[in-house]
Amino acid sequence: MEFLLRLLQCFLKLISIVIYPLLNLLLARKGPSTIPPIRNQLVTYPLVDVIKLMRQRKLKSVDLVKAYIERIKEVDPHINAVVQDRFEGALEDAKRADGLIAKATGEQLSALFRRYILLGIPFTVKESCGLKGMPIRVGSRQRAHLISAANGDVVNNVVAAGGIPLLVSITPEYCFSMETNPATQKRCLNPYDNKRTAGGSSGGEGALNGAGASLFGVASDIAGSIRFPSLFNGVFGHKPTGGITSIEGHFPDSKDKVCREYLQLGPITRFGRDLGLLTQIMAGKNAEKLDLLTPVETKDIKIFYALGFDGLNGVLHKSPETEMALSILTALKYLKSRGCEVERAPMTDFRNSLEISLGSLVLLEDFPYLINTANKKNLNEFLTEMGKAILGKSEYTRDALYFESIRRFNATMSTENILKYKAEAEELKTKFAKLLGNNGVFFFPTFPVPAIHHNSSILFLSNVDYCMIFNILGFPTTHIPMGHDDNGLPVGFQVVAAPYKDKLCFQIAGELEAAYGGWVIPTPHQLEPLK
Repeated sequence: MEFLLRLLQCFLKLISIVIYPLLNLLLARKGPSTIPPIRNQLVTYPLVDVIKLMRQRKLKSVDLVKAYIERIKEVDPHINAVVQDRFEGALEDAKRADGLIAKATGEQLSALFRRYILLGIPFTVKESCGLKGMPIRVGSRQRAHLISAANGDVVNNVVAAGGIPLLVSITPEYCFSMETNPATQKRCLNPYDNKRTAGGSSGGEGALNGAGASLFGVASDIAGSIRFPSLFNGVFGHKPTGGITSIEGHFPDSKDKVCREYLQLGPITRFGRDLGLLTQIMAGKNAEKLDLLTPVETKDIKIFYALGFDGLNGVLHKSPETEMALSILTALKYLKSRGCEVERAPMTDFRNSLEISLGSLVLLEDFPYLINTANKKNLNEFLTEMGKAILGKSEYTRDALYFESIRRFNATMSTENILKYKAEAEELKTKFAKLLGNNGVFFFPTFPVPAIHHNSSILFLSNVDYCMIFNILGFPTTHIPMGHDDNGLPVGFQVVAAPYKDKLCFQIAGELEAAYGGWVIPTPHQLEPLK
């Protein structure tokens, strides 16, 4: 355990103990969410139902695409999630899809949907994942003119399956924040409480899905960037096994092979039952490694759990709020009644979780810096920009500079010690994979608190390892929504499995969605009869 790093963590925790209750009191939500209710029933169907309706010719792509376009236009003024849309192009794509379906007969129709399983189905894309012809500025003024020359690999897999991209969604600058407050446009707002963040870095996708404005989104995660927004916006999000999805076309990335383990692209969706199919499509050729088509029985899954870190590590971290812990205990009680064996997991081997997480990030080679100084050891320009940012005068965002400072200052650790923690991570990966085995999962808080207030992420930055440690270990993990707290904010937890056992996460997600409802719209539906 590193003294300086943990001293800083302790300092931030003490400040948050004083400041955060005041923020909750002063910025308490007054009245219901401002998000308009859903009126079109088409945007309430999960993907698996939409595919069935399309195959039966009971639903046209044009109608579905129009429904989502209307919903996006309706909610975006309340959440600021869209960077740029391609609505006209999407409608043209939908017309072509409907034409193909109309012409196909008998076996031709079955063959068409076997080849294009998502034919005519709209989706949204996190800007950093790369969508051809659309911006890829990722919240940076310096990249404001950049347009993606091609689809990123994962986006291309979804398009090749017949999916129709609607837009690219907002990210923080360089994806360097657990809030989505870019330098290029208004910050993204939480659909449940606009005084709080939608999370980051996939905040735009989280907000769109939470507001019922996307059937599913392509997102990315290197330190919780799928799971934080999924928690904050009350939806499902999956970070796949390390290396399963390609990161080609994503920004930022690194040619360092371990980056391809840490950084993963995956789905954010309102519907837990859709996660398996979406991951299979996004993984492309690697999907066979996950054996997703072999069914799993819930009763055969053994559940390990912890309600947070323990020992000194637990003391130094922010402890999960009561509602977070209760979401895990509620799920455990239900799954135990379904025949699952439940056991509390020892957390002793996670005692250096923060050092392992931040140290592994520091070691990444060829990962872009926000400020591209000729000499990375020359901190003058960086410190100047940090000072300007505190005064609100910098071209860069404060959160991105905070993240950059972790790397430039080696997370206050010596390289020698970081290498020791890297070796410790390999031992932890082996031991934890052995504990979970082929049929075990681990329930753990996604984050200690629900959606945080805008500009407060610095108070919680040293809790990033609640999620990030599983990126470093390469384990698949899914965030599962489990209702709301007394303030109307979504709560839930993450379920983790051993590498290549993603389907165990999906089985648990589907089971709990069926039992507890999963996503809950910020404003109750006012559905109009289908015409």
